[in-house]
Amino acid sequence: MAGKSTAYRADREEKPKRQTAVRESSASALDRLIHERTRLGIVSALAVNESLTFNELKRLLAASDGNVSVHARKLEDAGYVACTKSFAGRLPKTEYRLTAQGRRALEKYLSHMEALIRATRER
Repeated sequence: MAGKSTAYRADREEKPKRQTAVRESSASALDRLIHERTRLGIVSALAVNESLTFNELKRLLAASDGNVSVHARKLEDAGYVACTKSFAGRLPKTEYRLTAQGRRALEKYLSHMEALIRATRER
């Protein structure tokens, strides 16, 4: 009878360990490029707007020039965001839009996060 009790206890202890391993491996598979707060803010804002200027993004995110610039460049280098530079009169105007690749990456990221949330709640 003691063997049965030990086996039952081991099985109960094994299940949370497996769930934790699944969540940890799922969490490590997140798109780290989008997962960073400022970059997630940029792609999220662009997902619901056709385009936004540099100043609009800066205001929406309450971020500094350098912060928006660095993170937007990383997203642009990854092909998630397209940047167009022009002039409005004599003033430079930088405009960003989400690319099809960026939209797919955001959708995948959101689906992944939803799966992690579900797994955590099922526990």
